[in-house]
Amino acid sequence: MTVRDQLLDAAARLYAEAGYRGATTRRIAGQAGVNEVTLFRHFGSKDALIREAIARAGHSAVTELLPPTPRDPFREVRDWAKAHIAELRERRSLIRTCMGEIEEHPGIFSEPNSSPAVAAKALRHYLRRLREAGLAKAQFDETAASAMLMGALFADAMGRDIMPDLYRNEPEQALDEYVRLFLRSIGVGRRRNPSNS
Repeated sequence: MTVRDQLLDAAARLYAEAGYRGATTRRIAGQAGVNEVTLFRHFGSKDALIREAIARAGHSAVTELLPPTPRDPFREVRDWAKAHIAELRERRSLIRTCMGEIEEHPGIFSEPNSSPAVAAKALRHYLRRLREAGLAKAQFDETAASAMLMGALFADAMGRDIMPDLYRNEPEQALDEYVRLFLRSIGVGRRRNPSNS
């Protein structure tokens, strides 16, 4: 791992734990095992370091799970949703800190190529392909539909541990239901199981 990587990892970890003010350059450098001069040589400022650390922590390979040619919408969307929600849960502390500090630091994660923006774009394109393949029969707006599913996944990932009465289903059961309801809303019919014919 390079010094730059060590600094980015330490910055993301400390920012998630202590917020912008608590993630001092001294603490970040100490956790990375370098001095502050090295930190400033690599990034120029704490702001630049924190922004890059957040952007890097948010990069994802989940978008690659949606195939160019849809064949089994439930399985494909469920695999994508399962990977997406797992990444959200893994970064929950960092996301919550960003959300809590968005007003004080509005540009902290406004990257057009951020993980959520890339994931939403991939899902929108997949939904278009579903429609073009004749698998999604309802009239719907791809942007609104992708926001609906991503919103459900985000709310579950961020809220399950703090609002247990709202999330009574087991996580896997809830995920299946989110995907089923979502697909039904865009007019994707249930595939018949040939063994049940």
